[in-house]
Amino acid sequence: MRILGIDYGDVRVGIALTDPLGITAQGVETIHYNGKDKELLKRIDEIIQQYGVSKIVLGMPINLKGEETVRAQKTKMFLHKLKCKYPKIEIIAVDERLTTVQAHKTMNELEIKNGKKKDIVDTLSAVYILETYINKKIDSNY
Repeated sequence: MRILGIDYGDVRVGIALTDPLGITAQGVETIHYNGKDKELLKRIDEIIQQYGVSKIVLGMPINLKGEETVRAQKTKMFLHKLKCKYPKIEIIAVDERLTTVQAHKTMNELEIKNGKKKDIVDTLSAVYILETYINKKIDSNY
């Protein structure tokens, strides 16, 4: 069973998945939904069904001081919607501090043109959110 990683934003949501063994994370897509959670949840439902998702990891935007942001409040409301819609799936919030910065750094290193970055940054951030969870899980097993 796979783990779904989500980078939740106002207009775009990055989606990543683990491999079937839960060892690596790969970007899947960026969902453009214009703030309509109903549309977003429909697409997430399709992804859950298609890939047999057993767990969801949602990035929680925390500032550098470790405090919640206004965006964190919106993300918590979305987290609640996910928990209501998928009561049988474990849903975990993960600190997503600096994942977008890391995504931009990676895109710069890969020399991705500025016009294409907007389409990739959220998916890449979702990969980093999922990798954060995977690494914490691995560290806690040692």
